[in-house]
Amino acid sequence: MNRRDFIKNASAAGGALLVAPSLLHSLDRTKLQNGAARVALVKTTDRESGVARAIDLLELGKFGKKDLFIKPNFNSADTTPGSTSEQTLAALMKKLKALGAGPLTIGDRSGMGNTREVMEKKSAFTLGKELEAKVVVFDELTAGDWEHIALPDGHWQQGFAIPRIVRNAGGIVQTCCLKTHRFGGHFTLSLKNSVGLAAKTVPGNAYNFMRELHSSPNQRRMIAEINSAYRPDLIVLDGIQAFVDGGPDQGKLVNSQLVLAGTDRIAIDAVGVAVLRHFGTTPEVSRGAIFEQEQIARAVQLGIGISGPQQIELVTGDPESAEYAKLVRAVLDGAPGAAARN
Repeated sequence: MNRRDFIKNASAAGGALLVAPSLLHSLDRTKLQNGAARVALVKTTDRESGVARAIDLLELGKFGKKDLFIKPNFNSADTTPGSTSEQTLAALMKKLKALGAGPLTIGDRSGMGNTREVMEKKSAFTLGKELEAKVVVFDELTAGDWEHIALPDGHWQQGFAIPRIVRNAGGIVQTCCLKTHRFGGHFTLSLKNSVGLAAKTVPGNAYNFMRELHSSPNQRRMIAEINSAYRPDLIVLDGIQAFVDGGPDQGKLVNSQLVLAGTDRIAIDAVGVAVLRHFGTTPEVSRGAIFEQEQIARAVQLGIGISGPQQIELVTGDPESAEYAKLVRAVLDGAPGAAARN
């Protein structure tokens, strides 16, 4: 099927959407007047208190009963950081409710396992019942539940598809992990977590979007392009532990002892890469300036967030976190000898 036929079929299934980068204006409530983005950093080994403290540091205000879609990292059911911790997801949901959120929906698509089985193993349905949240398995959506998107200068041969439930949500929250990616992504933080929003296949269309993604030399650029389809209200990165090699399911584990929160995916990922470099990571993640990493560089081109490390403001609330932030800041700024601690 060529691009024209795909768009024609997409229109018949509910409409193809053309998203131009110029339309991606910032809705980031934590942007400062100088164009910076706040990233809250909490040094901790406690997920529940760490998530709450990091979100509080952002001073987001109330959600005003807005319905929120929550995207965890349920690519597999592996132990965190292989996937989102049940503790982290529960803490996030409780905090959102405390901030006045309306109905919550959890949804994902797994890449390394059956999505429903993964979500069952990760207690998503149990948490949904306990905390009154709807749980959606993307693999079980119908053709009309997907919205097809194409960027004018994108690297996807036939565009990609995102669930309408995500596109139509009152707000979007995602929680990701801190890890490298051995299958071509190089690292999997908030930008890469968005891959789980994109369809592998759409019912009625045999084209395998994920096969294209994982076989493409433009994989990291394509990852960034998925992020043009939505704007998050909040991102929480669980970095209590991290994979500094391997990933996304298993890898070399370090106790990185932090939780990050923000609303700018580029800022979150830049800080996450700095933390990976601080602990010593793969050649691919260590090479060059952080904002030259292909996922980040393409996201900057698309106007998804900030454009340089000088626009990141690390916000902390205690002396230990402040000292940790100084180490991360040095890596972000490219200070000689700042990376590769161990």
